Amino acid sequence: MAFELNSMELDWLHWLALGVSILYMAYAEGYKGFHLGFAPRVVARASYLSANPRLLHVILAPVFCMGYIHATKRRKMLSFGLTSMIICFVLIVRMLPQPWRGIVDAGVVTGLMLGILSILFFLMQGLRFPERMQVAIDLPE
Repeated sequence: MAFELNSMELDWLHWLALGVSILYMAYAEGYKGFHLGFAPRVVARASYLSANPRLLHVILAPVFCMGYIHATKRRKMLSFGLTSMIICFVLIVRMLPQPWRGIVDAGVVTGLMLGILSILFFLMQGLRFPERMQVAIDLPE
């Protein structure tokens, strides 16, 4: 949907909204959500799983690393709650007409790209300096 913006004529309001969407999602989703929260925790949980493998956890590694299983009750509630909010947000945005849907999608893509880069950054940090990975991994007691 964001690529469809290339074939549309946008007026000043659309350009303003596009800029705000990209900047806001880069900060809120990319930096605050991924870089400060999700990415370091995912890498730390993956590192823990690598050092403490259990067959079921290894098979379900993605959901383990995201905190859906073998996590504190609070972490599970946060993970499932955030996922539910994202699904609701996606369903609402799908109803928007173009160019508004493309504008929102461009912001989301920006945030997701920064999220991928954050995960790679923390992965490299964890491999080079494992002692610096001081992140709560929210394992059950």
